[in-house]
Amino acid sequence: MNHLFGLVALFAILSEFVVATTVSVLNLRAQAEVPPPELADVYDVDRYREAQRYARVRARFGLLTRSFDLAVLLSFWFIGAFELVDRALRSLQLPSIVTGLLFIFALGMGRSLLLLPFRIYDTFVLEARFGFNRTSPGTFVTDMLKGLALTAVLGAPALALALWLFETAGGLAFLYAWVAAAVLILVLQFIAPAWLMPLFMKFTPLPDGELRQRIMSYAHSVAFPLENLFIVDGSRRSTKANAFFTGFGRHRRIGLFDTLIERCTPDELISIVAHEVGHYKKRHVTNGMLLSIAQLGLMLFIFGQLMQFQPLYSAFSVSEPSVYAGLTFCSFLYEPVSLVLQLILLSRSRSNEYEADRFAVETTGLGEALVSGLKRLAGDSLSNLSPHPSYVFVNHSHPPLRERVQAIRGASASAAAAEA
Repeated sequence: MNHLFGLVALFAILSEFVVATTVSVLNLRAQAEVPPPELADVYDVDRYREAQRYARVRARFGLLTRSFDLAVLLSFWFIGAFELVDRALRSLQLPSIVTGLLFIFALGMGRSLLLLPFRIYDTFVLEARFGFNRTSPGTFVTDMLKGLALTAVLGAPALALALWLFETAGGLAFLYAWVAAAVLILVLQFIAPAWLMPLFMKFTPLPDGELRQRIMSYAHSVAFPLENLFIVDGSRRSTKANAFFTGFGRHRRIGLFDTLIERCTPDELISIVAHEVGHYKKRHVTNGMLLSIAQLGLMLFIFGQLMQFQPLYSAFSVSEPSVYAGLTFCSFLYEPVSLVLQLILLSRSRSNEYEADRFAVETTGLGEALVSGLKRLAGDSLSNLSPHPSYVFVNHSHPPLRERVQAIRGASASAAAAEA
């Protein structure tokens, strides 16, 4: 039975790696000699070849990183290191929750340190080679330390509560943990824009002027209660541009990367803001959060059932069952379920993007400005213009640019016909 369960665990761990590698290979083979006709103006010939090189380099680096990560995990498992770490921490005779926190922290920190050279190479070599990186070593280290601090301040208490509930609450532990996690997620939605995100990015109110007046006027025209508009210092880390909507209640904010403002025309910026507003008006943010909470409930329920199963621990060569080891091993077994749910959520996200684009077109009449803005962003970030459908299905939260352009122009034509 233990041998069979070990094979099941191995299959679960390998599933994500196999899927990710397969679609990545298919994506590279799908690279076209020339861009799609609708996107012929995104790149000149040399820039298009550069985008293809970027796609190949990123795919190979991703495969190398995933392979190393998998090899470390399997080696750690097969030499019985989970048991060694568990025994070493138990020998300290600390309270079980403290032991659990140290166990999970040791595994997470060990993995992060082993993958740190890949992060450094990705940022300072790979991204720099293609002209994207602007992150200084100081910013890189500071971001990492801030991330560790947030993990300690927010993650450790939340994990301690989960360990305590699964140790003491019996069969309903997953339900109590789910409620606590849902409350935490809701609280973070309110505090993140004002307290957490400014730790990593500088938010500067968009100065008075034509652009601000046009955006605020647009927000008023569609009854979008916008608290403020901010310029985000994205250029401190990368040349890539972005825009985002965050916050709930009266604390709704739209952030525009400074790189975005530098490159886009006012009409393009208005259409991009309208797209972000569309996500709010169509309840994509709220629905996405509710779906995430529901997914978390399913995960905790499955964890609660599996943690009572003795072969789970034997499969990973751990002699003494514990809540913290059970949560760790359940996360490995959950990979296939997580993959399936991810595919569903990504499909929904792509549908939401179409809907937000359509909202932007219908409320601004700037369909071609939205198209040109998206093309500009794609060109500046060396986006792959012809991704393989399987790669899109597994990885993309946004539809491919060609499909978005076709849909935007279709929405523009429908809006024009309705007004005629």
